[in-house]
Amino acid sequence: MDVTVKGLTFEPYLTRDEIAKQVKRVASEIKRDCTTECPIFVCVLNGAFMFAADLYRAIDMPLSEITFIRYKSYDGTQSSGKVKKIMGLIENVEGREVIIIEDIVDTGHTAKMLRDDIAAYNPKSVKMASLLFKPESLKVGQAPEYTAFEIPPKFILGYGLDLDELARGMDEIYVLKNKD
Repeated sequence: MDVTVKGLTFEPYLTRDEIAKQVKRVASEIKRDCTTECPIFVCVLNGAFMFAADLYRAIDMPLSEITFIRYKSYDGTQSSGKVKKIMGLIENVEGREVIIIEDIVDTGHTAKMLRDDIAAYNPKSVKMASLLFKPESLKVGQAPEYTAFEIPPKFILGYGLDLDELARGMDEIYVLKNKD
């Protein structure tokens, strides 16, 4: 069923079952690749909170830690091209494995800034897990090490992703419907 947010119509794109299956796959890959029992997961608010919660539970590493940071780069349905740090990292990550949990990697500007900012604290490693990745839109940086879905360069929302802070709570992902 289509949904309308701020006058724009979105159609179903990824179901909750498809999302859950890929979250489990990504969790398994991360757990397999971790070389320590206590990595630190850094959730990028606000968009990644649902993915981070599901992923963190699925990874099931009792000695791991999760923390939160907030960066913003979207204005409406478009990336602004400018990344603003709203809330930075306060935990000590020196010598630790860090896995950044992001909702979407689009142009790569935010992902690159996140990696660079965290690398300045001398972690053992920095990797990124992203729910969504738009390879055709990547302009800077690198692809995430862990990706649940590669998608075309279309605007999506739901499962934490928003349109001007609206529609984050939907448990499925919707794509902006083409106007015919």
